[in-house]
Amino acid sequence: MFSFLKQKFQKIYSQFTSKVNALFSRTSCDEATLKELELLLISGDTGVKTTRTIIENLKKQWRAGTIAQGDDLKQALRKELLTILSTKKAPNTTTIYLLVGINGSGKTTFAGKLANKFNQQGKKVLLVAADTFRAAAPEQLTHWAERTQAAVHLGQPNQDPASVVFAGCEKFNAGNFDTLIIDTAGRLQTKVNLMKELEKIRKIITRQLPDASITTLLTIDSMLGQNSLEQATLFHESTQLDGIVLTKMDGTGKGGIVFAITQQLGVPVAYVTFGEELDQLKSFDALEYVDQLLNG
Repeated sequence: MFSFLKQKFQKIYSQFTSKVNALFSRTSCDEATLKELELLLISGDTGVKTTRTIIENLKKQWRAGTIAQGDDLKQALRKELLTILSTKKAPNTTTIYLLVGINGSGKTTFAGKLANKFNQQGKKVLLVAADTFRAAAPEQLTHWAERTQAAVHLGQPNQDPASVVFAGCEKFNAGNFDTLIIDTAGRLQTKVNLMKELEKIRKIITRQLPDASITTLLTIDSMLGQNSLEQATLFHESTQLDGIVLTKMDGTGKGGIVFAITQQLGVPVAYVTFGEELDQLKSFDALEYVDQLLNG
């Protein structure tokens, strides 16, 4: 997967990989080397908390004598990064996708790309525009529906999002669709309002489609790094998340946000996406990502 994306992720690999490989080439490893690695991880947007956990684990191994040279450090770091990313797995089969995330995080674009993914598999897809507060959202989702040959259900401006979802579920049942993708609002007045709205939407879905599996995915703009992570915490506290979607990955050189998100939110990365083309969406593969990041 990530060999396919390597050109798009060139900033990530050139800025981080070249520097970290300089540490791996050393014939000995000391505390100063670990300090250099710590600074590299933080500069790569891995986050202070996640970085400290990684470094503390590496220090224990160094003190125990299992990390003596650069290659030992590389293998130990690889194991630490894989452990973080492999703790949980995102669902890979489901009927309903509930998309949440702040405005501008690439949620509606991801909805279109996800619809294209299932359309290519021969599935009948229904998109529901439950973001009734952002004026351009229904038009944008309609555009993606046309590009992906998916059906779309639109509400009225400022209509209660839950009522739009209710009607969308009815249309889903009546039309014998295979996949339902719901694009929700990215902004409500308060955290309480957000929580109540998402709870209401989930209740409607489970009542209307009791036998269908639901996957809630949170879109995060990877260009915003730690700021995006802080904003995402609001959604994590407001609803049960099953996976993270990292959008706009071609515009950042800070690949460490993947590890910070997974560890601090306790939610696996499900997809990465970039650009505006329909096929610029890939399922996340932890092993390939880590190996590409460390080996270039």
